[in-house]
Amino acid sequence: MLDIRLIVDHPDQVRRALDRRGSDLSIDPVLEAHARRRDLLHEIEALRAQVNKVGPQIGQLMKEGRKDEATALRAEAGLASKRVKGTVGTGAMQDPYTPSEAKLNMTGQALEVIAQWRYPVHIITKSDLVLKDLGTLVEINKVHASVCFTVTTADDTLGKMVEPGAPLVSDRFRAAKVLSEHGIQVGITLMPVLPYIEDNEENIRAIVAKAHENGVGYIVPWMGMSIRRGQREYFYQKLDELFPGLRHKYERRYGDQYSCPSDHAAQLYRLFHELREQYGIATDVRHYRIQQAEQLSLF
Repeated sequence: MLDIRLIVDHPDQVRRALDRRGSDLSIDPVLEAHARRRDLLHEIEALRAQVNKVGPQIGQLMKEGRKDEATALRAEAGLASKRVKGTVGTGAMQDPYTPSEAKLNMTGQALEVIAQWRYPVHIITKSDLVLKDLGTLVEINKVHASVCFTVTTADDTLGKMVEPGAPLVSDRFRAAKVLSEHGIQVGITLMPVLPYIEDNEENIRAIVAKAHENGVGYIVPWMGMSIRRGQREYFYQKLDELFPGLRHKYERRYGDQYSCPSDHAAQLYRLFHELREQYGIATDVRHYRIQQAEQLSLF
């Protein structure tokens, strides 16, 4: 068995030795792989030097109170230093398109950096404000882009009651259609489905039908809700205001439980899957796949 270090350090001698033995083995693939590894290591060192260089610049921007510029530079340097690309996700804990985004454009700036460095992105939001970044998302989608809207009712009137600070559900569907028409993968997180308020067949049918009409490719459902201590008091207060008498049903059924599945969950899941199969809607996002480098054989 040939030692790789010997091949790299003394290729001519190894070739002559193989010729003397009448072997048809080639060491060229080994040399090519080593050269690629060497070049990659040099590139990594150059990127590290670039990241280290921007450190003082970021510090100076912070001292001058230019926090937005410092944040953007830090994000750009971070993406530039990565060798393996993964999907940049936002919206799991905080909506990236709150009303302040229309003025501050923080998410928009972040997406521009993501587009520049050709990273994939996945966004979860309740807002049609995402359309302001349509051009950037189209550019990102040359790699991979997916936008998922949270929708728990198809009725704007009910939506305004349970999500008073969010854009209308109809506006989210409209935005989904625009994104889909531009080739961007669009999904829906159908959760939380509030027990005794949204957990009925009419609501599920309407959501899936509207999703199909507006180009939604996948829906991730959860027929129920979760509620933490501290949230429960506020939630019950709102139930008293908007749905008098419903609080007592929650207290009797769920007590202090964190997870509150709908009593009709099994029935609603069956209906959901029948409908989504009818419309050809998936139940999972089409993920970005890292392109694997071709594995070179040694000989």
